[in-house]
Amino acid sequence: MPDELISQIAAGEVVERPASVVRELVDNALDAGATQVTVRLQSGGVRLISVEDDGQGILREELPIAFKRHATSKIGNLHDLESVATMGFRGEALAAINSIADCAILSRAQGFADAFLLDGRTGELRPVARSVGTTVEVKELFYSTPARRKFLKTDSTELAHCIEAVRRHALARPDVGFAIWHEGKLVEQWRRCTDADALVALDQRLGDVMGQEFLAQSVRVQTTASDNNLRPRIWGRVGIPDAARTRADQQFAYVNGRFVRDKVLTHAARSAYEDVLHGHRQPVYALYLAMDPARVDVNVHPTKIEVRFRDSREVHQGVRHAVEDALAKPRSAGIEITAQVATAPLNHIFAAEVTQPRAVPMYSAQPGIGLVSKPEYRFGTQPNLAGHKVSDVGAIWQRETTPGAASVPQEDWPLGRAIAQLQGIYILAENAQGLVVVDMHAAHERIVYERLKSQLNATTDKDAAPRPIASQPLLIPVTFAATPDEVATAEMHSETLVMLGLIMSPFSPRTLAVRAVPTSLVQGDAIALARSVLAELAQHDASTVIERAHNELLSTMACHGAVRANRRLTLEEMNGLLRQMEETERSDQCNHGRPTWRQITIKELDTLFLRGR
Repeated sequence: MPDELISQIAAGEVVERPASVVRELVDNALDAGATQVTVRLQSGGVRLISVEDDGQGILREELPIAFKRHATSKIGNLHDLESVATMGFRGEALAAINSIADCAILSRAQGFADAFLLDGRTGELRPVARSVGTTVEVKELFYSTPARRKFLKTDSTELAHCIEAVRRHALARPDVGFAIWHEGKLVEQWRRCTDADALVALDQRLGDVMGQEFLAQSVRVQTTASDNNLRPRIWGRVGIPDAARTRADQQFAYVNGRFVRDKVLTHAARSAYEDVLHGHRQPVYALYLAMDPARVDVNVHPTKIEVRFRDSREVHQGVRHAVEDALAKPRSAGIEITAQVATAPLNHIFAAEVTQPRAVPMYSAQPGIGLVSKPEYRFGTQPNLAGHKVSDVGAIWQRETTPGAASVPQEDWPLGRAIAQLQGIYILAENAQGLVVVDMHAAHERIVYERLKSQLNATTDKDAAPRPIASQPLLIPVTFAATPDEVATAEMHSETLVMLGLIMSPFSPRTLAVRAVPTSLVQGDAIALARSVLAELAQHDASTVIERAHNELLSTMACHGAVRANRRLTLEEMNGLLRQMEETERSDQCNHGRPTWRQITIKELDTLFLRGR
């Protein structure tokens, strides 16, 4: 087989479109130590692709063989292939590109006064003027394989793919500046970040490339390297659940600086959002893994976009736990408190009026899931305003509630203090930023859910089996008519039900009796709880139910144990719920991924009422 045909076959694997050429050439520029990479394109990269860098350049005596197959390979032996630490390594790209396009290389090596140009067609080498670095020009892509050229899309589409290829590199290398020109016009530019703190530089680059909104709606992920260098070090940023998208087009994963598409990483990141993401929405993230090159195989696919891990389970668990830990911290803790919440008499009048029960009966807090705040958080009792003039209400409220109302300063309450309950559904609270609106059922559902998980996972030995959730026997068992499937499920998963604190047994061939429920849910509807849990169990294989569906079952139980709409709460109970939200992990979303609270700033309120205009 002729060498030219071999190169064209290789080109078919490496070069799919102009963006493939851009990716390979930028890889080479970064391997050469470039701090500035400039990409110039014409007709979306079909007519011209020029990649300039300020790297170390190519020596004159090495330049004539640059277009030879494997001449630029960084692999010297089998050990090098098993521990690749560079972006490019096979030495196939330049030869493959040269076989399907008109190519030239201009380069000046560091420490030399002269630059030289190599013509890829003729092999002619001649002196030219250039600063230190290398420029690779690729003209008329696929001119020798016109059938391939017909499959290319429009110039604007190909340009978008080229920009995306450079964008992926830019996200991995904040220490390098990137610029993209098309038809003589600058279309994208990301300046070099020179901050000595790598994480600060990365945040700057993420803001430049993905937008400042991504920074504002994301949290930082950071783990430390293990002593034996077996576990990967993970860092980056992951979007909060509210920033999730309908498409998975803002997910970037890097292994040792290389952008990859890997099912292990994608699944690990997505699984970390299981408890907090609503529906089928896709999270947004930029995650970076650094690990021993010998523990990852990058020689899996010609495009080098796929990898294979030696221990994929270890990588999966590392990524999942890192993202889960980053998302677990309540975002209310990050609210910047600038001043103590002012006492506003009109707000308290509103609270006194709205929180009074109308046609809805008042219920006490559920035993075991109490909403009453801790003594140090107690806000003070609601004063009796009967018989007083409206003008006196503010003074009475300040006198009876403000002095010594809380040992913890109010400015330390990120979610503020409750002032009212709206339609028996929402809690209105006031903090330094303005108004906080809380969905009380969604918030309490998360609190109960996290408490159930903590009870189940509490063990004295990490290797021991989880303890069963504490259950409360019912004085009189509750019976209900069950379907044959429900009876069979209850019998098949009796041990799992015991672990979940829910004990039931057949009362007759068509009846099930609930004999005990979790202590935290004794006030709930035992029959509805039993039916929901049995339905969840029926959807999962018995051998994996604890591992795969455990949290879903607890979520179902928590939903039944949370306070319901139209339940009137006292101010003390509302404040207790707010304080528990501030302390509970993942309290920004309910178990189904819906938000539990929203901040409405004074500035937003001013805009609504045209204040200052």
